[in-house]
Amino acid sequence: MLAEIGQLALAIACMLALLQAIYPLYGIYSGHQGAIRSAKTFTLLQCVFVTLAFVILSYLFLINDFTVTYIALNSNSALPWYYRLSAVWGAHEGSLLLWVFLLSLWSSAVALLSKRLPIESIARVLAILGLLSLGFYLFVLFTSNPFLRTLPYFPVDGRDLNPLLQDVGLIIHPPMLYMGYVGFSVAFAFAIAALMEGRLDSAWAKWSRPWTMAAWIFLTLGIALGSWWAYYELGWGGWWFWDPVENASLMPWLVGTALIHSLAVSEKRGVFKSWTVLLAISTFSLSLLGTFLVRSGVLVSVHAFASDPTRGLFILVFLILVVGGSLLLFALKGSTVKSRGHYALLSRETFLLINNILLIAAVIVVLLGTLLPLVHKQMGLGSISIGEPFFNRMFSLLIVPFALFLGAAPLLRWKRQNINELFKPFVHSLLLSIVATLLFLYVFTSHFTWLALMGVFLGFWIVMTVGYELYLRATHRFNLFKGLTKLGYSHWAMSLGHLGFAVLIIGITMTQNFSIERDIKLAVGESVFFGNYTFDFDALEPLVGENYTGSMGIFNVKQNGKYITTMQAEKRIYSVQGMPMTEVAIDAGITRDLYIAMGEMLEDGSWAVRIYYKPFIRWIWFGPLLMAFSGLLMMLDSRYRNKKTNVKGLI
Repeated sequence: MLAEIGQLALAIACMLALLQAIYPLYGIYSGHQGAIRSAKTFTLLQCVFVTLAFVILSYLFLINDFTVTYIALNSNSALPWYYRLSAVWGAHEGSLLLWVFLLSLWSSAVALLSKRLPIESIARVLAILGLLSLGFYLFVLFTSNPFLRTLPYFPVDGRDLNPLLQDVGLIIHPPMLYMGYVGFSVAFAFAIAALMEGRLDSAWAKWSRPWTMAAWIFLTLGIALGSWWAYYELGWGGWWFWDPVENASLMPWLVGTALIHSLAVSEKRGVFKSWTVLLAISTFSLSLLGTFLVRSGVLVSVHAFASDPTRGLFILVFLILVVGGSLLLFALKGSTVKSRGHYALLSRETFLLINNILLIAAVIVVLLGTLLPLVHKQMGLGSISIGEPFFNRMFSLLIVPFALFLGAAPLLRWKRQNINELFKPFVHSLLLSIVATLLFLYVFTSHFTWLALMGVFLGFWIVMTVGYELYLRATHRFNLFKGLTKLGYSHWAMSLGHLGFAVLIIGITMTQNFSIERDIKLAVGESVFFGNYTFDFDALEPLVGENYTGSMGIFNVKQNGKYITTMQAEKRIYSVQGMPMTEVAIDAGITRDLYIAMGEMLEDGSWAVRIYYKPFIRWIWFGPLLMAFSGLLMMLDSRYRNKKTNVKGLI
């Protein structure tokens, strides 16, 4: 009965989304105030019913109701309760329900936190969000219903959740990633509403920017968590594999990064308006493209959920309607969105525009590298593979100018910059960057490579320019300490965001150029020397978990003959599916990780063991955390709190 109630709640939410999409627009064009005000009511009611459906499905997972097909295929009575709960979004149907549930939360947040904006403006935005919700409700109800029954015959127990997904990463990563994907729908809705009205000004950018930043924060954290999950779960020792589904999340992040910078320029200087609208459309369109790639079955990936061509066709049609319709509206109305400001060639606006172009170039590289093999195969030209070497080479070419302009941009003034004033800060920053790079490489590396020199230099170039800009800004009117305390949250957000990117660059450079990997055969009681480390295979113990058995290898690790830690690597066999899984052992540090993965037991009783030395790999995740924190600081700036928004000319 509960499953039927959940399905009914979804159907009611779908009808409410239809009303939310149509009735407020009717009110705007007919002048009916009641219809306009109904947008918030329909939005909140829709959220109530989809939340009810989501809670019911979660409860059915917890009580092991295997009469529901989706639960029978993705859960098991031996599965720990927290994995049963996360299994709600562990496969296709539940992940789509999570998507539409989060979309209702974003829509409700817009409805509740927009009291200071014109009611017609918010009604138009909520109508667009309702239209998007309607498309996903139809998709869930007609092709991906998680409440379908297995009656009259149903299994005594479930097939179990994929052992790869039985991890804390499934609990955190998908909701965080989807919050980012879905959050960009708000920026999309405001952009489309602006085009429908034919007006857009700096007040629009000021109000839209925190919403866009919130979505970008979630997506940044979601991608970082996915990278970390892959690193410790898959046993390969890698942090990014250029998997097509990983690329699907990277593309909206790159365009979203360009969008938040373009919004900053539109708010500050009143320029880049048409470009900002196009970026808002593109960011959410790429989020939908990622949904199509993951769920259509056109990609072979450990991340892909579905292989049903009906589902793929539905999403493709929806994608074409949303992207095609929004681009058509932009073509018809884009000329009415005009910028008022002007700027010289040498200005902060120009450098930000160049970096936006470089970000879009990076997106094109990822898009071509991801889709070209699919197109090539569908045209009957055979299979081709575009892998890590292609992406690494192309990104290396793009990251150099991007980092140089990123570091230089904060030192430039808005509108116009005198070139003579740049000589001193540029020379000082350059010299400090060179000294810091050489010292860093001398202390932390054992050999020289040009790629490492370039990557570390770019990271320190950003660090030094950020520091120099803070020094100039702080000492403009006050002493250094007092001046730093006078800087607003938004300014600190910019600085910390750039520093986070610098940390990311240094981490990637050191990991890619100085990692060491060894595959060895090792029996209990044997040792292996690895750099200045010694790994003693001390013992092998039986392992018994809630739904798995296996073996645990105990490794004592010494550095230069001195004991430093004990590491425990596991080889598990999950009882329901009989699937072997590797649980790696990691000794983490700020400057390096030691990483052990156990393979299979060999005929002579020894084990295949893989050992990694990963320098500065933690910096790859510290960087995004710092960037996400910088976004939070921007949202806390006083310009976006406790002040009445200037709505003159707002959509």
